[in-house]
Amino acid sequence: MMLTKFVGVDVSDENQKLSFLQVLGSVVSSFFGVQKNATRERDFKRGRARDFIFVGILLTVVFILAVWGVVQLVMSVAVKG
Repeated sequence: MMLTKFVGVDVSDENQKLSFLQVLGSVVSSFFGVQKNATRERDFKRGRARDFIFVGILLTVVFILAVWGVVQLVMSVAVKG
């Protein structure tokens, strides 16, 4: 039962706001392009656009910095070797 609430399939309480972990899970799912229909419906009913926009921008910046860091690491190894 607890796992269903964490994953976000439980839509029984439509008046409750989404938690940060639920918003984060939805945004990560959207990065991969995979999401359950029940979760999408929950997001539209209970979520706020500003939360999704904020987390989306945050994850995009983290992704770009991670790619930049990997490139810097590879370049430093390539120059030394």
